[in-house]
Amino acid sequence: MAESIELISSQKSFDGWHQRYRHRSEVLGCDMVFAVYLPPQAEPEAGLPVLYWLSGLTCTDENFMQKAGAQRMAAELGLVLVAPDTSPRGPDVPGDPDGAWDFGLGAGFYVNATQEPWARHYRMHDYVVHELPALIEDNFPVSHRRGIAGHSMGGHGALVCALRNPGRYQSLSAFAPISHPSDCPWGQKALGRFLGKDRAAWAEWDACELLAKASERLPILVDQGERDDFLATQLKPEALRQAAEAVGHPLNLRLHPGYDHSYYFIASFIDDHLRHHAQALTAPA
Repeated sequence: MAESIELISSQKSFDGWHQRYRHRSEVLGCDMVFAVYLPPQAEPEAGLPVLYWLSGLTCTDENFMQKAGAQRMAAELGLVLVAPDTSPRGPDVPGDPDGAWDFGLGAGFYVNATQEPWARHYRMHDYVVHELPALIEDNFPVSHRRGIAGHSMGGHGALVCALRNPGRYQSLSAFAPISHPSDCPWGQKALGRFLGKDRAAWAEWDACELLAKASERLPILVDQGERDDFLATQLKPEALRQAAEAVGHPLNLRLHPGYDHSYYFIASFIDDHLRHHAQALTAPA
């Protein structure tokens, strides 16, 4: 194990190990914590595929690992799970100037900020796509085969990370993603502060806009609860469907009556997502 990461905790789960680590992020300019689930197949030189999970507003690395119930199926499939935090942290990292929960700390939106005072620390896209995977691949028995998934803000992040980086991921899925951030209050607030007022810059971080020019047609699985309080105002899955249909991008958008935005919803369908990723990640290269 490299000296650059510090083990915080370790618990056995389904004959594998859930572990939390701290490390210094050069990209974000602060200390960061991430969680990793190592299934029982994670022996030295195992070269297992990795699924990166991006969580939503106000979350940390702990929400998914504690609430989604993903370890059992990950152990069965031989998938390593990695859950980063949702934003930079620390006394020098600015939060929302008004103290709101939907921007800043716990709400990094997985973009590379260009505006001050955010630009120094809020580079979550580069952290998730480049710095963290390099750390994982240097320190754990994993391959370079990667999937990415997420929930809400993290669903937006997963879509954008994959669409902006063709060939980087072999699988993609999301639960209740913020599908069209340029056209919803959460997204407009975040993109406006992180990127400035030029909406052309926003388009580079909007899944609906990115689908129109995607050079890779990576199949997308999306699950959305129909009783989600944020469905119409913030998430707008139909905009994602329309954008995918316009260019023939493979999208399996599943709407579920009665389900809301919570981890009860995620836990109900996480096995489907893990199988979706495992099928792609274990296919011949």
